[in-house]
Amino acid sequence: MITVIRYLKSYLGIILCAVALLFVQAICDLALPTYMADIVNSGVMSGNINFILKTGGTMILVTLLGTAASITVGYFAAMAAAGVAHDLRSDLFKKVEQFSNAEFDQFSTASLITRTTNDITQIQTVLVMMIRLVFYAPILGVGGIIKAVSESPSMSWIIGVAVICLVGTIMILFSLVMPKFKIVQKLVDRLNLVTRENIEGMLVIRAFNTQKFEVERFDKANRDLTATNLFVNRAMGMMMPAMMLVMNLVTVMIVWVGAKQVSALQMNIGDMMAYMQYAMQIIMAFLMMSMMFIMFPRAAVSADRIAEVLATEASILDPTEPVRFKESFQPTIEFRNVSFRYPGGQDKVLHQLNFRAKPGQTTAIIGSTGSGKSTLVNLVMRFYDVTSGEILIDGQDIRTVTRQTLRAKIGYVPQKSVLFSGTIQSNLSYADQTSTLENLEKASSVAQATEFIDSQEEGYDAIIAQGGTNVSGGQKQRLSIARALVKNAPIYIFDDSFSALDLKTDQKLRAALQRETGDSTLLLVAQRVSTIMNAEQIIVLDNGHIVGLGTHRELLKSCEVYQQIARSQLSEEELAR
Repeated sequence: MITVIRYLKSYLGIILCAVALLFVQAICDLALPTYMADIVNSGVMSGNINFILKTGGTMILVTLLGTAASITVGYFAAMAAAGVAHDLRSDLFKKVEQFSNAEFDQFSTASLITRTTNDITQIQTVLVMMIRLVFYAPILGVGGIIKAVSESPSMSWIIGVAVICLVGTIMILFSLVMPKFKIVQKLVDRLNLVTRENIEGMLVIRAFNTQKFEVERFDKANRDLTATNLFVNRAMGMMMPAMMLVMNLVTVMIVWVGAKQVSALQMNIGDMMAYMQYAMQIIMAFLMMSMMFIMFPRAAVSADRIAEVLATEASILDPTEPVRFKESFQPTIEFRNVSFRYPGGQDKVLHQLNFRAKPGQTTAIIGSTGSGKSTLVNLVMRFYDVTSGEILIDGQDIRTVTRQTLRAKIGYVPQKSVLFSGTIQSNLSYADQTSTLENLEKASSVAQATEFIDSQEEGYDAIIAQGGTNVSGGQKQRLSIARALVKNAPIYIFDDSFSALDLKTDQKLRAALQRETGDSTLLLVAQRVSTIMNAEQIIVLDNGHIVGLGTHRELLKSCEVYQQIARSQLSEEELAR
């Protein structure tokens, strides 16, 4: 909760105004039973109509003042709570944007979504209640006890017994529900994870006819969450009947003891009625505090989960004194003795890599699944940092420049094509918001996406659904490639970005790329030998080691691993060309 308190400081003025108004509201509520006692004792019993009207008018004014204070407090509480939630949500999102892949390995996507939405909503709800009740309830309770004791010291034992019963009830409920609140949020994470996986993998689920299995998996996650919530809600549901029982018993005791004292002329009827009202106020104060005690643990768990994300330091940071690339920038990429181990991993996945990718050339990377091809290009993007060695661009270690400066030089197409909800134009312009339509059309032409775009009735204004679910895999890849080309970058990285294309489109796209990219450096990860045959340099990876480096013809003679890959994909005639 320390994190939340820090954010509350920004709204300290609003909170102080709310607290001042709470004092006004509490004083008004505490004054009303006294006025009622005066009306009964000095007005009704003596038949003094003027006194009744005068005191009654005062009660109406006090009530209106208390109501106005209560409404204003509610407004201030909502303003402060919504502001804290907004600031938390904004900072949490900014923090997540700074995370490298290592941090995303630590926090699942489903968990981050839950923390940004559900957890912050929990905190916002509790903050509204806290601002309205955490000051008001103690003032009302303590003031009620003082007024009740001053009205009739002889009946103070009734208040004492009631307070002991209330505190005992709250402590029992608190001990029961506190452990469960820690479980609830994890179960919400689990439910979100299963739901997300089902929605994203619906085609696979249907293809393998595993709908029943997935329904059972979702049902289990749903049942676990429901069972825990039911336990918590049932425990909380016991609170109100317990409080009402104590309230009714206290009322009976006050009437019973007070009636004897009235008959013995030791107490006025109005004083007994006022005492009863103060007792109700004391019980209501404890009821409000008990609600806070029940809601606070869940909010505390949510606050800890949010603080965990905010306190996580990104493993990849910009240098404190960054340097800039030279104005005469040369997009040469050089790996010097680069090795890499994933955070928390024991074995290296890349071992002592040394090579140079030159401007105006295509450097292709090929190898079996799991050989480290995508890991290699992720290091160039600084999605991860090298474990040892260094990566140089234009002779400059990429760790000495800011990530923004580095990535501004690179047009990147990820292995999994990602499109955003919007239009084709908004997706292509994502690389350069100031790009002209002419530049978008040129990039689309190079990426062989023009025919697909022109077939759309709205053209570049055609709608793209979230994740690009309304376009095919090949169309998605071509749009992703076009988006990277819009950037007109000196370096391009294509991480297996042609896998969904047919051979004819693949060939036309590569020919267009070669014409249009000019002096840019191309890093091309591929599975198909036909895609990389014409590359000026081919790097063959095997279990994280470079086992071959050269052209297609050179590797066919010197690299056994490349020979095996080539022979599994190409005929003897194609190999002989």
